[in-house]
Amino acid sequence: MSGDADIVSHDPARPGTVVGRARVDPAAVGHAVRAARGAFPGWSALTMDERAERLRAWSAACARSVERIAGLITRETGKILPESRQEAQLLSDKVAVTLEERVRGRIADHDVAGTGTRSNRCTWRPYGVMAVIGPFNFPAHLPNGHWVPALLAGNTVVFKPSEKAPATGALMAELMAEAGMPEGVFNLVQGRGDAAAALVAHEGVDGILFTGSWPVGRRILEANLDRPGRMVALEMGGSNPAVVMDDADLRQAVIECVRCAFLSSGQRCTCTRRVVVHRAVADRFIAAFVAAARSITVGPGDAVPVPFMGPVISREAREAVLAFQRECAARGEDVLLESRALPGEGWFITPGVLRARRFERATDREVFGPVVRISAADGLDDAIEQANATEFGLAASVFTRSEGVVQAAMARLRAGCINVNCGTAGASGKLPFGGLGRSGNLRPAGAAMIDACAYPVASMAEPGDAAVIPPGLTVPERI
Repeated sequence: MSGDADIVSHDPARPGTVVGRARVDPAAVGHAVRAARGAFPGWSALTMDERAERLRAWSAACARSVERIAGLITRETGKILPESRQEAQLLSDKVAVTLEERVRGRIADHDVAGTGTRSNRCTWRPYGVMAVIGPFNFPAHLPNGHWVPALLAGNTVVFKPSEKAPATGALMAELMAEAGMPEGVFNLVQGRGDAAAALVAHEGVDGILFTGSWPVGRRILEANLDRPGRMVALEMGGSNPAVVMDDADLRQAVIECVRCAFLSSGQRCTCTRRVVVHRAVADRFIAAFVAAARSITVGPGDAVPVPFMGPVISREAREAVLAFQRECAARGEDVLLESRALPGEGWFITPGVLRARRFERATDREVFGPVVRISAADGLDDAIEQANATEFGLAASVFTRSEGVVQAAMARLRAGCINVNCGTAGASGKLPFGGLGRSGNLRPAGAAMIDACAYPVASMAEPGDAAVIPPGLTVPERI
């Protein structure tokens, strides 16, 4: 018999179907933090190579369970099965990348030249207990990208998954146990926003690794204003622009912009939200873009044949997309392709395309769903100005054949990820991943996540009695 505190997840394609259920325990945060604190001395005392072996066991457990993980992600989030399989496979890939010498070497102890007889050394220490707060859209891959480097560096982890994906969170903990992770090193806490708030404010936590929205990230920062020594790494959303110049390969640009606007039903932080196209080619580009968007198939993520888009995560998410579309239309934007809720079961919605007269910071905001806005620009300067008309700064793309345009875009676009002739969505796990402004606080994930998982300690050492007595000081000859 379930209690009122249960978290229950439903299949977004079949909302009457329960996928996961988790009991919420108000004391769970305290128990988990104490367990992580207790396990920290032993875990951090292991060598990095010994911790790496435990992570290889985690990688193997994930590799054995790819289909199980993928099927659960599709049922719990609505993501199409090929995307869920890709996410499941990325769990092992993240371990492999993190264990590469170029990544783990970022926190390797090292010596530097000293003066006289003194030696200089830099050593790295783990923070301690790291809270990992996960999102629903990549419920396995994104938190895994936090806890793998955190564990390698010697931290212990308390993981709070999204309340929209409790079953995936529980499976991650189950596979950690299967991999033989020592007790207390990896801890799961299920809960809603109040559980996350308690975790990020807990005195026993030494760092917070968060993926989610700007409003929640802001609350995390507020909760930690008086803890300047606590590591807080935020990866948040984006209002990501693609700039299409008049010399671009328009077919390439259309394919990539449509793909990145609507994959995962627009529920990726790197999805293309805005397209700025040179006025000289705007009509051709927009006509092709709308035609391609209209062709997108929508259906259950496990359907055969596989659709391009599954449902969005919830009724509320679908209503937010439709409300955003109405808001844009009310201020004069043209609805070129109307996003519509599909009748029947499931939170299905079709792609939407709007044309804005110009992108302005005052009217910019992120909507997490399959609606994209397009505007025209008179030239490169205008295009970059419109692209930067946002409080976010996660991803951007530029489509051009001109090396000069590429260099200008790389220098002037405000984003942590800038792609050339490919879309905004998707990233290499071998590169840093993060943004600025309301997209992140300049502590990128990806290959750079390990930088947020350990801190340097500088040491000078004198082996003998070479201390120099400065003028004005007298020291006894015999002590």
